[in-house]
Amino acid sequence: MKSILKEILSTSVYLLVVLLITYLIVNFVGQRTEVVGSSMENTLSDGDNLIVDKITYRFRDPKRYDIIVFPFQYEKNTFYIKRIIGLPGETVEIDLDGVIYINGKELTEYYGREIIADPGIARDKITLGADEYFVMGDNRNNSTDSRSSIVGNIHKKDILGRAWLRIWPLHEFELLTDD
Repeated sequence: MKSILKEILSTSVYLLVVLLITYLIVNFVGQRTEVVGSSMENTLSDGDNLIVDKITYRFRDPKRYDIIVFPFQYEKNTFYIKRIIGLPGETVEIDLDGVIYINGKELTEYYGREIIADPGIARDKITLGADEYFVMGDNRNNSTDSRSSIVGNIHKKDILGRAWLRIWPLHEFELLTDD
């Protein structure tokens, strides 16, 4: 009887430790998230499963072109996945020809799937605050992003993490970094 109780206690402690480690990893290290929709095509597709790195931004600031995950402020348990275009303190503007300007200079980037049809609120210059980021989906004409007032600029404290690794589908397994 004593050995059975000892075994139950040992197993319970083991399970508790496993649950605690799992909780710590999911909340502070990384977590799986699924892409819903086509706003990041051709980089990410609907149904892709990613690992979100929650550690990197504790040691460095987000960089231009990082793909980040952040909560949508108007719908609980809904997360957006977008690419950083504008950094804190910069001025972002998109002209009617779909050209993105950062501090008055044309941004040369190759992530956008097509020419931007609607610059949204970025038609007028947007100056980012000290902790704000301007984000866009790669599928520029099918993305609700910082050009929309319902998303707007993203504060650093609201960034859940950086999309780091695509784990599904297996034939597209890859690191999602520019480094």
